[in-house]
Amino acid sequence: MKKLFLVTLTLICALSFTACDNKKEKKVNLETPYMILVNKQNKLPGDWESRIELVDTKNVWDEDIKIEKKTFKKYKELKAALEKEGIYIELDSVYRSVAEQQKIWDDWTVEKGLEYVQKYVAVPGTSEHHTGLAVDICIRKDGELVYENEDMMAEKEIFNKIHKRLAEFGFILRYPEGKEDITGYGAEVWHFRYINSPEIAKEIMDKGLTFEEWYAANK
Repeated sequence: MKKLFLVTLTLICALSFTACDNKKEKKVNLETPYMILVNKQNKLPGDWESRIELVDTKNVWDEDIKIEKKTFKKYKELKAALEKEGIYIELDSVYRSVAEQQKIWDDWTVEKGLEYVQKYVAVPGTSEHHTGLAVDICIRKDGELVYENEDMMAEKEIFNKIHKRLAEFGFILRYPEGKEDITGYGAEVWHFRYINSPEIAKEIMDKGLTFEEWYAANK
């Protein structure tokens, strides 16, 4: 009996150490550039551009834009996968400098009013678009480009299908509906964020979390 007790105790200890080791292995490194949290409370670090590699491309309007190298690679893979389902996405806005963000803020304030801008546009220096890891898309439907925010919000069926494919390519929906009090912004079905981890992206998307919620739980 004593021998059996010792064997059982040894097994319990071994399993406990294994569980602890697994927890250590699952510890997320929040210091990598892909895990940076930029929002109204967390400004972009001053040395950010030295941490990432931006590449040049064109958006749907044939404008010159920049995007973080791996984010672009995975975006193209997502785009190709969606095309096999008959869904066509295009790049709209990706990397923006602080000066570009300021221009958007000023222009939209004139066009749509301050209340709208405060709901949808980040204060310069706090925009995810400064990271190069955020992607705004638009879609093609029946040969027509759908790009106005209100029109894209109405395309729930198409965007639901798009959102289901995000995680496998390391993207998350950054501003989900119903989480405005956490993200600080209105819902944006078109705004995706690359985090370089399909596993973590799947966890976030499956649980309906914001990046803020997941980040706080993994500090």
